[in-house]
Amino acid sequence: MTAISAVAATPGEKAAPRPGDGIVYPADVVMNRAFTVDGTAAEVWPWLAQLGKRRAGWYLPERLERLLPASRRATRDINPAWQTLSAGDVIPDYGGRHATFTVAAIDPPASVVYRSRRGNTELTWSITLQSVSGNPAAPRTRVHLRLRMAPIKHQRLANTIGELFDLLTVAAMAAGLRERVSEHRHTR
Repeated sequence: MTAISAVAATPGEKAAPRPGDGIVYPADVVMNRAFTVDGTAAEVWPWLAQLGKRRAGWYLPERLERLLPASRRATRDINPAWQTLSAGDVIPDYGGRHATFTVAAIDPPASVVYRSRRGNTELTWSITLQSVSGNPAAPRTRVHLRLRMAPIKHQRLANTIGELFDLLTVAAMAAGLRERVSEHRHTR
């Protein structure tokens, strides 16, 4: 499986309405990513709830994290202090020194919607979890990420370079999330 196919949203996932779609509407740019994690939504959710700068970090696979100083690596544990995410909470972001995301809506363990402003651009980032396995012995969860932005002055650039950057960062995060959920499931 390539990094591209590992985080490719299906046409149905791209067309489906997601929480937060109405916040930035109409959007000039919409990026959809989706991937599957072995585990229930309840097992995946705590890892997503604690994402963020000065929180759990941005998950990367262990083989990439080894290249980073220890202080820059994302946590490999669930921290109870980061599990109480609520609408209105402000989370520092890696998009700049003062960049933040604000929790616009949250419905654990199904979805969280963040919103932010970067210059004149409004954006939302929606994370939705959905069970895709009817087999209780082998639960699987589909994680769908949707980024919506407007206004975008250089849409062509956003749809090429921005898409590539989004693809690579989400593919790395998906691999790191899969590792963490798997390790946690097997150590309980």
